[in-house]
Amino acid sequence: MARRPASKRFLRRGELITLRLSGPKEEYYPGELSEEPELTETDIFLTRLPVAFDGLSIVHLTDIHHSLYTPLETVEEAVHLANLLHPDVVALTGDYVTLSPSYIWPVARALGKLRARMGVFAVLGNHDFQVDADEIARALRAQRIRVLRNAHVALRVHGSTLWLAGVDDLWWNADDFHAALASVPARETKILLCHNPIGIRQAASHGVDFVLSGHTHGGQVRLPLVGSLRGRSKLGQRFVEGWNRLDGTQIYVSRGIGKSVVPLRLNCPPEIACLRLRRPS
Repeated sequence: MARRPASKRFLRRGELITLRLSGPKEEYYPGELSEEPELTETDIFLTRLPVAFDGLSIVHLTDIHHSLYTPLETVEEAVHLANLLHPDVVALTGDYVTLSPSYIWPVARALGKLRARMGVFAVLGNHDFQVDADEIARALRAQRIRVLRNAHVALRVHGSTLWLAGVDDLWWNADDFHAALASVPARETKILLCHNPIGIRQAASHGVDFVLSGHTHGGQVRLPLVGSLRGRSKLGQRFVEGWNRLDGTQIYVSRGIGKSVVPLRLNCPPEIACLRLRRPS
């Protein structure tokens, strides 16, 4: 049985502000408005992980949302910080732009500066489909980013194999888990990139070991009593951020980098997740 991994958080910088909420004039709520990403580090213990992949590092970036709310400088900073971690793999799990196709190629060029020993891999999110999924895929591939559209790739080290699969967005009914995992040996380790964490249900039914997701922004704006203003789903608050599991399938949901709907994050800083795969002792 998978155990809950220990996590570390570091490099967090935020500005304390005071926001007035609705209610009596004298009532205030102190919150933290954060624009710069928090780096988190988590060990993921996978029972079937081959010895050759023990210690493999995956840097996970998601929900870039390049737009007026998330300028290119923010994306470039995230890329710079991700590269400082010297990852083996970079996983991108969708929503690269918001609303306008004019943001597609600039964000793709910025993400094209990501460096990872075994490659940079991506899937698309609901906002990407809203804008132009095919054009975003073309722009990312032009930067040598491998876009997994209901497809998989084999990562091989010293004769051992780790399977990395990706599905298109569930909201747009573009996902095809069967195609993404077709011909992947049932008993070998499988990692799935899936923008929406609700995909863990199908992932579990297909024997996926570990899922990387975004979509929720971790709630983006967190208020007392009310909780998160976004990030709610049919799965409730259980899969809004961080590590969790369903049956034998583990998942990590990143808070992501950008913002949508409202131009701020409150008590919910952006996140760059560094996930290290481990064999249980």
